[in-house]
Amino acid sequence: MSAASPELPPGPPAGGFWRRRLLQPLQRQLVQGVAPRKLAATLAVGTVCSLFPFLGFTSLLNLGVGVALRLNQPLLQGWNQLLGPLQLLLILPYVRAGERLWGAPAGAFSVDAMLEAFAGASWGEFFARFGWAGVHAFTAWLVTAPLLMAVLYLPLVPVFTRTAGRLRRASVLPVGA
Repeated sequence: MSAASPELPPGPPAGGFWRRRLLQPLQRQLVQGVAPRKLAATLAVGTVCSLFPFLGFTSLLNLGVGVALRLNQPLLQGWNQLLGPLQLLLILPYVRAGERLWGAPAGAFSVDAMLEAFAGASWGEFFARFGWAGVHAFTAWLVTAPLLMAVLYLPLVPVFTRTAGRLRRASVLPVGA
């Protein structure tokens, strides 16, 4: 019998979920030569499009805007999936903010009731019940989108520029990037 210890099964990959699913892909983009400004724009635009307060439209919105602006589609779509839970959480605040912007009284709106009606009601019944909530949510999203874009883009550019410099100094990034 050998005294050697048995092989241990491989452990989880190095780093946690956020490191593997967010930080490392962003660093790989910089290593592949994506400009820091383009990467920041992709995340800022992707965030705004992914928080669009209508279920089922964010992938198409990211696709259309990404193609128009020549942004990285895999990164946009992955970011969209990561932001899905946040999108659901922000529907009600968008509706309430839109009600304030329109000067409308707070309606009896809940995301659960909306999802239930979407699954069970006809299109006409659904829009009769939730049409104004959609207008309110869209208005609030439209008003907040430029601010959210600036709040994300402006600080991300220097962060990605520093990261690219660090990667370049570590001889991981080509000099031209």
